Amino acid sequence: MNTLAEPPEKTAAPASAAQRETVERLTAGRVQIEAELGKVIVGQKDVIEQILIALFAGGHCLITGAPGLAKTLLVKSIARIFHLKFQRIQFTPDLMPADITGTEILQDTGEGRRMTFVRGPIFANILLADEINRTPPKTQAALLEAMQEHQVTAAGVRHALEEPFFVLATQNPIEMEGTYPLPEAQLDRFMFNVVMDYLEENDEVAVVTRTTAAPPAAIEALFTGEDVLRFHEIVRQVPIAEEIVRYAVRLAAASRPHQEGTPDFINEWASWGAGTRAAQYLVLGAKVRALLKGRAHVTVEDIQTLAQPTLRHRILLNYRAEAEGMTVEAVIKRLLETLKPPLTA
Repeated sequence: MNTLAEPPEKTAAPASAAQRETVERLTAGRVQIEAELGKVIVGQKDVIEQILIALFAGGHCLITGAPGLAKTLLVKSIARIFHLKFQRIQFTPDLMPADITGTEILQDTGEGRRMTFVRGPIFANILLADEINRTPPKTQAALLEAMQEHQVTAAGVRHALEEPFFVLATQNPIEMEGTYPLPEAQLDRFMFNVVMDYLEENDEVAVVTRTTAAPPAAIEALFTGEDVLRFHEIVRQVPIAEEIVRYAVRLAAASRPHQEGTPDFINEWASWGAGTRAAQYLVLGAKVRALLKGRAHVTVEDIQTLAQPTLRHRILLNYRAEAEGMTVEAVIKRLLETLKPPLTA
């Protein structure tokens, strides 16, 4: 199922009593979710917000960070809060595509032997693809159809995945030994690339103190899969001005080198830029952020705040940029400073 097949449109705000109740639950739920996650996760406020935005928007999320930063614990805890079926795959160099999607085996039945499809761990609501860049691109690509179409094809037969379906993948920095860069097509399927960094000293002290004391309190389920699907419907009804949609489109387009109107520094440092899907995710994520902030409309700030996680894995810098010590985060920051936002609040 391609949830982003159509471009974002300006729609009316939720009007019915049921819709208003869903919006209120979504807005109030953020505080409850943060309280539950606080039982096991210290700090990482921006990381949690970005993952929740992806979840409520129906998008997949890539979490980048060094080992030992509680990436797996965070994803597992979110699955518990939403009472969703959780599966974890440890990606290794010898992992095969069938180990993810499932395979057909010959089984004895009452009517004789026949091929039967045995489902793989991908048949879950939340799939944690742990250290996804430690497996070769052939196995990474096994997720492409599932992420885009929410289905798996085996022996010419399509098997629908359970809804809602999310892939939350963790990856180690590509400079680490034994990692394989994800192909551009694979990266583009992720709504956000969330960077999880080391904690500040006080937070790290709190983690060490907590994890060497009594076990943490159990995380309670606050929502269900049906709630998440209703959130997806409500999010798409949040109104957004055409000027802000156009700003998101121009922001993505400005990252493409050697196009009309592209800034000189992009032509100098970038070898590849963001596609249309980036603008779609910017708008969709901005709608979720607006609701989480208690607003019924999208602002320029929503777009600008989500520019880094949306664009950082879609802009590929060239050797010149690397030689000059330029980072993709610095390029995105300069894009935001260069591109004039609309006057719409």
